[in-house]
Amino acid sequence: MVQHYLETNEPGLSRLEVLEGPTGRRRWSVETKAAIVAESFEPGERVADVARRHGLTPQHLTSWRRLAREGKLVLPADDAAMRFASVLVEEDAPGADESGAREVLSCVDGPGSASTKSSEC
Repeated sequence: MVQHYLETNEPGLSRLEVLEGPTGRRRWSVETKAAIVAESFEPGERVADVARRHGLTPQHLTSWRRLAREGKLVLPADDAAMRFASVLVEEDAPGADESGAREVLSCVDGPGSASTKSSEC
């Protein structure tokens, strides 16, 4: 905030405050919110620091983080965390159809864990 002092004859009118930065309500796109929240979840990052960098209050960012934890704000996919599960299909396994093929579904329960079943997971 910048303060300017005025020379005037009007009583009570001696100072003018100029507000810098955004004022009023801002609209954030879902993608921008998700990117800021994802940044705040990075190891070593503090909510207050991320909020300050983006012109937010820590309380505002915390409410977005809560939405993300509740599944109401979808975070961008982390390419480094994406993993593939290897699947081995046996040709003459029980439950195979005439062609010898067997339907195999791979279900990922969490990071680094996967279970393989021959029906719905």
